[in-house]
Amino acid sequence: MSHFYSQSKGILTLDEVITEVIEFVKAEPGKWYHIIIGSDSASSSPVELVTAVTVWRVGNGAIHFWTKAEPKVFLTLRDRIYAETMNSITLAQEVRSRLRDRLGDEAFWDNQVHIDVGENGPTRELIDTVVGMVKGYGFEAVIKPNSFGASTVADKHT
Repeated sequence: MSHFYSQSKGILTLDEVITEVIEFVKAEPGKWYHIIIGSDSASSSPVELVTAVTVWRVGNGAIHFWTKAEPKVFLTLRDRIYAETMNSITLAQEVRSRLRDRLGDEAFWDNQVHIDVGENGPTRELIDTVVGMVKGYGFEAVIKPNSFGASTVADKHT
C-alpha cells in the first residue's frame, strides 16, 4: 500500500489520507462517524486487491480513499477472501494507530472492517473464520448485505 487515491484529491500518502480524515471530522465535530475499511477484488487472475478507507458522517455524507495491492495469483476463493480480510485488518490497524498518534483519545470512533462474504453464495462457509479474524484484532466485523465498504466502495475500484 504505497499510495492512495481520492476522487477529489488525486494521489495521496497514508499520512495525507489521515490528515484528510481529521479535517473531514473536525469540520463537523458534533456528528457521529464510522471509519470503515473494506477490501474487494475482481475474480480475474492475477488478482488486484483494492482496499478502501471510508469515513462516513452518519446521516451526512462520506469521503473515501483506496489503494491497490500488487497483483497476485490466488488458487482458491478462500485464499482470496483471507487476503482481502487481512489487507483490511492491516490497514485498519495502521489507520487506527496513526489517528491515535495525531489525536490521542479523540480518535476512538466506531471502527469497522467490512468483509465481502455473506450468508448466500460460496463465501458463507468462510464467515465464522473471517469474522473471528476481524474481531480478534479489536474491530467490528460487518458482512453482506451491510458490508458496503467492501462490496460497494472497494468494488467500485476493482
